[in-house]
Parts: sequence; structure tokens; C-alpha cells
Amino acid sequence: MDNLSELTKQIRAAAYCRVSTEKEDQLASLETQRKFFEDYTKLNNYTLVEIYADEGISGTKLKNRKAFNKMMSDAKKGKFEKVFVKDISRFSRNAVDFLNSIRELKSMGIKCDFVNSSLSTEDGEFTLGILALVAQEESANISKRIKFGKAKNAEKGKIPNIVYGYNKTIGKLFTLEINHTEATVIKHIYSMYTENNYGANKIAKLLNDKGIKTKRGCKWSQNAVSRILRNPLYTGVVINGKEEVKDFLTGIRTKKSRDKWFINKNPELKIISDELFKKTQEIMTFRKKAFKISSERQSCKYPFSTLIKCGCCGYSFRRVRRKFKTKDYIKWTCCGRNTYGKDFCDNHTYIDENALIKAIQNFLINLLNSQNTIKLETTKLVKKQFSKICSPSDKNELKAELEKLRKAKRKQTEMFETDTITIDELKERTTELNINIRSIENKLALITKNNQETENIDRIIKKYCKDTETLLSLDIFDNHFLKQIIDNIIVYKNGDINIILKT
Repeated sequence: MDNLSELTKQIRAAAYCRVSTEKEDQLASLETQRKFFEDYTKLNNYTLVEIYADEGISGTKLKNRKAFNKMMSDAKKGKFEKVFVKDISRFSRNAVDFLNSIRELKSMGIKCDFVNSSLSTEDGEFTLGILALVAQEESANISKRIKFGKAKNAEKGKIPNIVYGYNKTIGKLFTLEINHTEATVIKHIYSMYTENNYGANKIAKLLNDKGIKTKRGCKWSQNAVSRILRNPLYTGVVINGKEEVKDFLTGIRTKKSRDKWFINKNPELKIISDELFKKTQEIMTFRKKAFKISSERQSCKYPFSTLIKCGCCGYSFRRVRRKFKTKDYIKWTCCGRNTYGKDFCDNHTYIDENALIKAIQNFLINLLNSQNTIKLETTKLVKKQFSKICSPSDKNELKAELEKLRKAKRKQTEMFETDTITIDELKERTTELNINIRSIENKLALITKNNQETENIDRIIKKYCKDTETLLSLDIFDNHFLKQIIDNIIVYKNGDINIILKT
């Protein structure tokens, strides 16, 4: 009896879905995904434990995806035994995060099925990894288009949507009007800073004491006052393009050189004089130097900064310089052991920087020599997976069948329009037709996607090899390029080194 009970017991399943924006059509898509998983699990006799849904969230970074992180947390608690996702790109558009997540689920005995492509974690990481890279590449292309649009608006002199001291009409990207009440406060802030010698923190306190609110109706802070004191817009100068997102996966912004800024002069927006603004910047610079404030970050200073990880304690390796007689030796050692001692971490391995660079160079040279083989094998595997769903040779037959179904649907619609049948009869007669039409449309879409992804594989491998060639051509290995090729380098206490590539 117990055995029979085990056999009839339904598998507990979870589903994950995501849309990248909060636009109405995207949220409608999210509801469609929810409905799909409810029907799908019921049809296939699974117990649907929970649907995890992220709304208006990018797939390139995990830290902001609350529903995804809750799903991973619930997985550790044994809440479900299987995860359904419609597509790899819905799960993640970051290839490294994707592989790490499915590995984590796999280690807990949880299988992940990608419904649209009929793939699962049982099909192996290589094929899934390539498809994840394709999804990542699609995000990269979207990011490029967005950056292009922003650059064009910046060139024309786009003005912020909300800026204290001005009113803006919604939809007008390039026009502002001075708000005279707020402009008086702006002048007062500059006067208190330059004439009364008040700091930004004290100015914020004085404004709050007077009951003056920010543009968003909040209390003033030191940062809010400092931003006003640094903003050249109050002199009638609009500056755009001072920063850019270098890597769409991390979202980290980097400053651009002044010659690449877009500067537009709008004298009608001037609230304070150029002389007063210049005096303010001089005072701010002097005070900054006086308090020795430095915003320099060293995480990318050396070739292997933040790349080498300890296989024992998980800490990064740090760079140390040792001098023997007249010669300098550069080594990398575990920061955990170096900081907290041998009782904290027993990994006493030292890595010679030059030897590691040489080993990586040799490996990458071999990789470049094998790129054609890699491309052929990868393309073969992806085509094999898609052939399980539908063969490209079926395309013409599917198109003919689709046209036949559409013709039948048109005929029923014409009968309704001529009052031959009622609306209820029309719905009854077209329900099955609609299901079959959607089914064939999905199959045709998959055939098209197969062709696109085969092309994407070629482009991704070329890009990867191009990055590798660039890295090998450098006189000194660069941390930025190393991080495009290598995910991390794990060093174990017995001296073994595991280099994990981005792919």
C-alpha cells in the first residue's frame, strides 16, 4: 500500500517567470505566463507549489530579482522538487549566473525544465550554456540600442525630468521653465555656502527647520544640497554624457573624459552667475582636499585583482611583493590566511604571477587554434536539441497547414458576419482552430529561433576569440580583458589551480 501511495504521489513543482519592464503589455505577458504554468502543471499531473514572478526586472543581475532569490531560498528548504521556466532568457540573461543557479539547483536534486525548447538540466551544461550566452548576447544588443538612443538625446541637450528650481512639461525632453519660488531657494543655498561659510549638512538642517521641501516633497539631506552646489544647470549649461555603462551585466558606470561630454548652453535657464558657480566649486575643491577625501578604487589595479579565489575559505587572493637579494618576486596569496592567520585558513599556496600569466597565455593560444572545432561541435549540439522539437524540413508543410487552418477560421468568421451562425457557435467552432494555429505558429517560431541561434553561436565564438586575441596582444595582461575571458581562478591548498572561463 505504501509503495502504491509513493507511485501516485504528485511531484511538487515551482514555476518562474519574469518581465523586464512594468509597461502594461509586459505585465499582461506576465499574467499569460502565470496562466500557462497553472494549466501546464495541471495537465501534466504536477502539484504547483508556487509561481515566482519578477515584474519590471532585468535578467542580467540576480541581486535585484527578489522572486528569483526567494525561489532559490525555498529550494534549499525542500519546498519543491522541480522548476519550470518557459525560456532560458526568462531564467537569466547572464550566462555565469545562469550556470551557477542551475548547478545549485542540481546539487539539491532539483531538475529545471525549459518548456519552449524542450530542454532541461539533464541535457548538460554545454548546450544550456551556449543558449544562455545567446540570451546574454540579445541583452547586449538591446543595451547597445538603448545607449544609442540616450546618446542622441544627450547630443540634443536632454534635460532631467525632475530638477529643483525648474518646472518641466511631461513629454518635452528638451525644455524647462524656471520655478521662481524654488529659484529663490537655490540662490539662498549658494549664498549660505559661499558667504556664510556653511557646510552642506548645516544648509540642509536650516532648510528643514524652515519647512522647505525638496522637489519630491522630502526633507533635505547633505547629498541633496551638494548636488545642487555642483549642478552647472543653474548657470544655464546642460551637460549630458558624463558617464556611461561599460558593462551591461554589472551596470557599473564609468566616467567619460570631458572632451566626450555633450554641452549645450541655455541662457534662459540661468539662476546664478558663472562667477558664483566658479567660486562655489573652488571652495568645494579646497574643502575636499582639506579632509583628504579620495574615491579611488583599487579592485582592478592588478592583472588578477578579485579573480583568484581560495578553494578553502573563499577569500580573494592578494598580491604581495617579495624581494630576494636584488630581485623582486610577485606572488599571490590567500587574503583570509594573510589577514586572520593559519587557524582561519590552512591554504598556504603562493602563486607566481608571471608563471600564471604564461600558463593562461598558452591555454588561450590552444583555444584559438581550436575555435573552428568548438564552433562545429556547439552548432551540432544545438541543432540536435532543436531537432527534437521540429525539423527545418517540416517548415513548408507547417506553413501549408497553418494557411489551411487560417482559411477555415476566416470561413467561420464570414458565416458569423452574414448572420449564418451566432457568436456562441463561432467561439465553439474556432476554439480548437485557435489552439492548432498557435501550436503551429510556435513550431515555426522555434525553427526561426534555431536558425538565429546558430548564427548567434558563430558571432559569440568570434567575439570570444577576438577578446582572447586582444588580451594576448597586450604587452601587460589587463584586468579588464582578463575578466571578459575568465570567470574566476580557484586555488586549492594542495597547489591545484582551476581556471573557470566565462563560457
